[in-house]
Amino acid sequence: MTGPRLASMAWRNLWRQRRRTVLTLVSIAFGGFMAVLMTAMQDQSFADFIDNAARLGNGHVTIQHAEYQDRPTLTRTVTDTTKKRSTAEADHDVVRAVDRASGQAMLSTARDSFGAFFIAYDPALETDETMEFTQGLVEGELFETADSDGIVLGQVLAQNLQVELGEKIVFTLTDRSGEIVSGLERLSGIVKTGAASTDAALVLLPIGTVRRVVGYKPDESTQVAVFLKDGRNSGDVRDRLAGHTNGLDRVLTWDEIQPEIKAFVAMKVGGGRVMELVIGVLVAAGIFNTLFMSVLERGREFGIMLAIGYSPRQLFTMVMLESGFLAALGLVGAVLVSAGPYWYLSRTGIDMTQMIAESGQSAMDIGGVGMDPIMRIGIYPENAVIIGVAIVVATMLAGVFPAWKAGRVDPVQSINQN
Repeated sequence: MTGPRLASMAWRNLWRQRRRTVLTLVSIAFGGFMAVLMTAMQDQSFADFIDNAARLGNGHVTIQHAEYQDRPTLTRTVTDTTKKRSTAEADHDVVRAVDRASGQAMLSTARDSFGAFFIAYDPALETDETMEFTQGLVEGELFETADSDGIVLGQVLAQNLQVELGEKIVFTLTDRSGEIVSGLERLSGIVKTGAASTDAALVLLPIGTVRRVVGYKPDESTQVAVFLKDGRNSGDVRDRLAGHTNGLDRVLTWDEIQPEIKAFVAMKVGGGRVMELVIGVLVAAGIFNTLFMSVLERGREFGIMLAIGYSPRQLFTMVMLESGFLAALGLVGAVLVSAGPYWYLSRTGIDMTQMIAESGQSAMDIGGVGMDPIMRIGIYPENAVIIGVAIVVATMLAGVFPAWKAGRVDPVQSINQN
């Protein structure tokens, strides 16, 4: 029998038990929908989370002194930063590279003193794609130039210091020689990042001010922060930039600098993969049950087909074609079921602000990085392809044993069945 004829028979066989087939297709479509939804939630939330972490500190890729990661002090610096920024921005995956200086500081006012972590930056180099704080200003203003006057604090830190806009703050650092130095600025702004631990310790300063206080040259900083179009390419960019650095510098990716964030993402992704596997096994079990029951019910029919000249190979092919039709229809169903919810959640999302407030938290804070309370989804194209292929493969594999069983039917025994 020719292939088209077998395909026609397989299609008709599929609808002989219409209710069972429809239920199987629903399970495939629902399984695909759940896989797409879970994967899209992970892809978008972790991509945003990693981007936020990069904007809050060192970028997706960081060029810094070779010893800075182990002993992060202001004595270990990167020089000739303009050239290094130009080299980084020449890479096709890089959006922007900026100078930053960061480290520990002690803040003092007339009322109190607190330890903090400062980030010094050049406003002329930064954009919304590189600096998270520009969107979190709640009072005052940010700096206009690298040599502007003023100091900006996290909201909780400002409350702890009991300081208001315009009041004086003394900040104490260690300079490039390891000596203790101080500067005096007036509070010019207050920011809220959404992460309580960050808001309780964050200090922003113009990079020109820090260079002047600690004795840096105009082309010197503690990091060159490199921002990418896609954070997943950080390893490749690191390897390419490493070839342009000298022995005094080291190029690191965001996950090498912030291993706690890497561990969190890996744990969550691993848990999601396990859940997807469980869903896939359950769906595959349902498909197997449909095909196997169909084969058992048609034992006499298969025996007659073998007796009149059909080969076991043809019966195997026919049942596998039934699996193929189920896979194709299920995949289409999964796309149709997922399209509406995906469109809504990718654009509008789910506002979890009330849920967070009821839990007693002001924001979701992981490793000092705040997560957006509006949960949106977005799936990487390659993951969508993987899900589609997984649906087809799982359906086809579920049909292998029933198809093999159909070809192993004994003609005499099956024909004599009542």
